[in-house]
Amino acid sequence: MDTIRIVDEINRDRRHFVGSAAMAVAATQLGMIGTAAAQRTEAKVPAIKPGTNTFFGPLKQIDAGVLNVGYAEASPANGPVVILLHGWPYDIYSFVDVAPLLASAGYRTIIPYLRGYGTTRFLSNETVRNGQPAALAVDLKDFLDALKIEKPILAGFDWGARNANIFAALWPERTRAMVSVSGYLIGNQEAGKMPLPPQAEYEWWYQFYFATDRGRAGYDKYRREFSKLIWQIASPKWNFDDATFNRSAAAFDNPDHVDIVIHNYRWRLGLAKGEPKFDDLENRLAAGPVITVPTITLEGDANGAPHPDPSAYAAKFTGKYAHRNITGGIGHNLPQEAPQAFAQAVLDVAAES
Repeated sequence: MDTIRIVDEINRDRRHFVGSAAMAVAATQLGMIGTAAAQRTEAKVPAIKPGTNTFFGPLKQIDAGVLNVGYAEASPANGPVVILLHGWPYDIYSFVDVAPLLASAGYRTIIPYLRGYGTTRFLSNETVRNGQPAALAVDLKDFLDALKIEKPILAGFDWGARNANIFAALWPERTRAMVSVSGYLIGNQEAGKMPLPPQAEYEWWYQFYFATDRGRAGYDKYRREFSKLIWQIASPKWNFDDATFNRSAAAFDNPDHVDIVIHNYRWRLGLAKGEPKFDDLENRLAAGPVITVPTITLEGDANGAPHPDPSAYAAKFTGKYAHRNITGGIGHNLPQEAPQAFAQAVLDVAAES
């Protein structure tokens, strides 16, 4: 069972988030839902053993912006919407246990593949294979528009948390609330050019490897071996089996995967250009905008990936906000390692929005 320890709660509106022991009834009207029916959320997410679920139903596809996006969906179709966003090198299976928990609580739960992953494809061979953060945020906006979803809850980790952060900062009117693993992850190229202390640079070794032609070729040739190594480093106490890894690793066979990953990390270091059409968004993000929507941030107690201390980003969340440390040897892939805690955070933040 996941153990939740709330280490910091910041009261922005003279109101507090509920803890994991109790929750108010949330009345919700989202997206294209035509009625004002109240949606009751459960106070406690039931205990679940990580790895209980191993598959989604049939995946769906939809044209959205420059992509045909592949995604999983858990009913009910008329419930309030939660979008779950994965990172690198992970995929939608990070949420395979989270999705049924949220669906059973009445939430329409949607898990899209990012560009370069799984069944998501570019509609044109001419489109730039761009991995810059603003491009991924626009992908999310286009995806919501295609599904006619107006104001979902966003929840993610790694690239997915950054994507949620960016979307919430740029379009708060389209974001009901957010759950973000490792907090505030909005960055910019100028900051990426600044050197860090040696130990911090060491933790980003793969970013520098990807900056070289050898690194690109190596990731392309050994993408599964490389990704498994990252899983092991980032979650040193997670004893995942080959079947668990292989389910996700299939997503890395996407023909655009290597291009997107390499461009993303080179862009962060200022070694690759973005597309001019995203310049205005990137300029806004470079200012480090605050996030005003209700937010819960999470951190695993055994996260082996680079991540900021919660005290460094708390002031970036100016709406209702709480931070939770998730104990029990939980690493970087928090929703897959601690699905109960992740789902509980989604229900709790929904009750406050």
